[in-house]
Amino acid sequence: MGGRIPRLARAVPVLVGVALGVALLPATPAFAHNSLTGSNPVNGAKVATAPAKVELRFLAKLDPGRTKITVVGPDNIPAAGGAPAFSGSRVSVPFSPGAAGLYIVGYQLPSSDGHPVKGEVRFTLTTGTAAVPPSVTASASAPPTTPPPSSPAPASPSTTPVAAADTGDTGRGWLWAVGGLVLLAALATGLVLRRRRSARP
Repeated sequence: MGGRIPRLARAVPVLVGVALGVALLPATPAFAHNSLTGSNPVNGAKVATAPAKVELRFLAKLDPGRTKITVVGPDNIPAAGGAPAFSGSRVSVPFSPGAAGLYIVGYQLPSSDGHPVKGEVRFTLTTGTAAVPPSVTASASAPPTTPPPSSPAPASPSTTPVAAADTGDTGRGWLWAVGGLVLLAALATGLVLRRRRSARP
């Protein structure tokens, strides 16, 4: 009896050490990967008032040079209002909300074992800026397509023939007048001569 008790006493620390080692083995890979522990807004939340920033919290300290954060809204439109700000295991991004709908915060960061950690947080903004249909935007920005006022057609030359000056008749009138004067002068000369002849003895 006395020999068995010392043997058991010596074996207990060894068994405890082995048990602790076995218990810690499954946890070793988990500690090697940095993981998300929380966010604001929380994943799956529906918010009526847009937050000023989106915050993600992780298990271990983040490396700003190797951590990527993206924020997109409806229609995959970027909704990050600035660069991410890091503080230990936390990172926050200014939020620039647009239309109401689903917003996705994506993250990618390295871990101590070299495997990248990727994931996303989704939340729904129930109120936001109303999205304007592309057709309305185009019609509102484009000036009205009214046809320019038509300029009056140039006046076509009149097809009505213009009466030419009757120079022929005018010339003939002068000829008749001159002829009449000559005839009168001849008659007057004839009368004068007759009177002279009749006046002689």
